[in-house]
Amino acid sequence: MGVRVIAQDRDGFVVEAPVALNYNHLKTGFGGSINAVATLAGYGLLWLELRDNANCHVVVKESSIRFLRPVRETIRAFCERPAEIEIAAFKKKFSGTGKAALKLKVRVKEDDAIAAEFDGTFVAIKTANESSAR
Repeated sequence: MGVRVIAQDRDGFVVEAPVALNYNHLKTGFGGSINAVATLAGYGLLWLELRDNANCHVVVKESSIRFLRPVRETIRAFCERPAEIEIAAFKKKFSGTGKAALKLKVRVKEDDAIAAEFDGTFVAIKTANESSAR
């Protein structure tokens, strides 16, 4: 797919992939690839938020995507970081119960125009520490 991380900061997480590796019969971005890149943007943002918790899995519980226009050159997906209050509530629940869900929004843009809108619910689940399980 040729996916690569473009940016990560306080605003969000951005990944992209070239249409040249992810095209359909019309030589525009393949819908499945657009969806996959958008999903990876959300996953990446949450994974970075949890980087201090090595013993967890992140999974997609639910997602939807709306395709608004063709992508012709680069599938660039931006996952906006939720408000600090949402992140704090997510982390508090995760710390307390070992499981928490977070809704994330991802926008796929090309030439400053939104090509797709992705909404997903991602879940983090604590796993047993392998060294303590022995």
